[in-house]
Amino acid sequence: MSRNSASSKAAGEARESVSEATAGRLSVYLRCLAALEAEGLVNISSQELAHRFRLSSAQIRKDLATFGEFGIRGVGYEIGSLKRHLVSILGLDRTRRVAIVGAGRLGQALADYGGFGSGGFRIVALFDTDRARIGSRSRSGVPVFDVRRLPEVVSREHIEIAVITVPASAAAETARRCWDAGLKAILNFAPVRLDPPSDSHLKNVDLKINLETLSFYMARRNESFREISPSPRPPGRGRGRKGEAHAL
Repeated sequence: MSRNSASSKAAGEARESVSEATAGRLSVYLRCLAALEAEGLVNISSQELAHRFRLSSAQIRKDLATFGEFGIRGVGYEIGSLKRHLVSILGLDRTRRVAIVGAGRLGQALADYGGFGSGGFRIVALFDTDRARIGSRSRSGVPVFDVRRLPEVVSREHIEIAVITVPASAAAETARRCWDAGLKAILNFAPVRLDPPSDSHLKNVDLKINLETLSFYMARRNESFREISPSPRPPGRGRGRKGEAHAL
């Protein structure tokens, strides 16, 4: 087995064993490296990388060590090389074709978002059950198909990822259609938990939960502020010694 083949095999095995949190941090590192590369920097240490982007240098080294040795002692990481490795590790060295199931406002907005194209993803189809939408196109030109044609279009367009943007009441049936069509990766925006098959991957994006989490921290912040704020001075106690006012 060649060195490159062995390296690819090791990276593939590491991909299967890493946690979702680690994979998320790899995406953060990739964005940081892209920003550094745009500045014209060539090398950076884990300490500098952590300081620049408020990360943990120990966590950076631990995460990257899962996939091999990338840094040089005394020099650090070669930014362009490490960026290319992360692109490969994250599977972004090829374009992933994506379908959005649910052509309402959220689905249409996601279909027309230009940032996916530069990130290695291409939205190639929208699906819906509404006859008024079927046969139309989004503003960027993504066609809307009848959801009953999902297996046909998935096969023809080589779609790998589905994004569910339907109401909660329709989410379970929509997910079943996606899995039956052979889609093994789903990003779910519907506010309901789904039960994927063992060979499939599901990522939930619940905007309401995220807002509630922010509200929780805001409530704690306000409560802490109330706890440390000085109590109002009782009436009639605004003076110290007789005839002497307290300075403000």
